[in-house]
Amino acid sequence: MSERDVANATDVDGYDLIGDVHGCGATLVSLLERLGYRQRDGVYCHPRRQVIFLGDLIDRGPRVRLAVTIAKRMVEAGEAFIVMGNHEFNALTYSRREQGGSHRWLRAHTPRHNRVIKETLEQYRQHPGEWLEVLDWFMRLPLFLEFDDFRVVHACWDQALIERLRRDYPDGRIDDDFLERSVNPHSDAFAIIDRLTRGSQLRLPPDVEVRSSDGIIRRSFRTHFWAHRPLTYGDVIFQPDNLPGDLEWRELSDKERAQLSYYGPTEPPLFIGHYWCAGIPALPAPNIACLDYSAVKHGHLVAYRWSGETRLNADHFEWVSVPKAERARPQPWEIELD
Repeated sequence: MSERDVANATDVDGYDLIGDVHGCGATLVSLLERLGYRQRDGVYCHPRRQVIFLGDLIDRGPRVRLAVTIAKRMVEAGEAFIVMGNHEFNALTYSRREQGGSHRWLRAHTPRHNRVIKETLEQYRQHPGEWLEVLDWFMRLPLFLEFDDFRVVHACWDQALIERLRRDYPDGRIDDDFLERSVNPHSDAFAIIDRLTRGSQLRLPPDVEVRSSDGIIRRSFRTHFWAHRPLTYGDVIFQPDNLPGDLEWRELSDKERAQLSYYGPTEPPLFIGHYWCAGIPALPAPNIACLDYSAVKHGHLVAYRWSGETRLNADHFEWVSVPKAERARPQPWEIELD
C-alpha cells in the first residue's frame, strides 16, 4: 500500500505539516505539545490528527538525534509521514561511495560539505549503529507525497519531473542505483532530485556574487515557482539574501524562463520547506505554504494545521520561536527517548 493509500484510509481530522527542524529537537517537542500531541510509549501521538514532516530534520542544530528519533518513531508508528529533504539526501551521498573501481564518495568530503554535516556526525559519533539505521531510514523516505486534496514536497513541485520519477518509482522512493546516478549533473536522476529537494536556481552574471548571512559566497540565487509569466529577477527571487545593486530589475532571458517550474493557482494546496523564510509566517500564494522559517537560526519552527480547506488560511499557522539558549535548555525540554 502506498503512502497515499495509507493516508486516505486513516481516519483523521487533519494533518499538521512541520517545516525544517534542522536539529532543533527541543523546540520540536515544544511545538508538538502546543499542537496537542502527547508522548505515549516513546511516540508523540494525537487522538485525531497526524504530522507530516517536510524534511531537513538534520544538520546545524544542537539536538539532531532527538529530532530524528521523534520523527522516525512517529513515522514508523503510523502517527506521521515525511518527505526527504536535501539534507537527508546529502547525508546519504556523503556516506556512500561509488560502485566500481574509484570508490569515491558520492558527495565529496570538501571543507564546505564537511561543515554542513559536522553537527550531525558529532552527535552520532558515539552511536554508529544508530547512524547506520538512520541512513537506512533516509533511503526509504519518499521525495513527494500526493494526497487526494493536497501535495507535499521539500522544495519544488515540478509535475513533469514527478511524472518521470513515477515511471520507475511510483511511490517516490528511490534506490541505490538512482542515488548513484543522481550525483551526475547530466543525468535525469540529478534533474529530479535537484528540483524536488533544492528547487530552481538562476546563475548570477559572471562578475556578480552574493555573500549569504552564513558567510557562504553564492553565484546563483534561489527562485520560486508560482509567478505567471515573470519578467525580472525580482519576480522570482525567493531567498533571505537580497540581490546586489539593481539586479532585481534585470530582465529574465527566454533561456532563464525555460529553467523555471510553474505551479498555478488552480493546483491543489502545496506545502514546502527549504527556503529560510523570516518574520511572521505568511502565504506566498493562496495555494502554497512555505514552512521553513529558519528555526536553527533562532527563527521559528512552524506548522500549518490543515483540516481540509482548498484555499489556505494564514490563521492556520502555528509556531514556536527558537531561543538562543536552545542548546542549554534544561529538563523537561531535553526529552529522554532512549
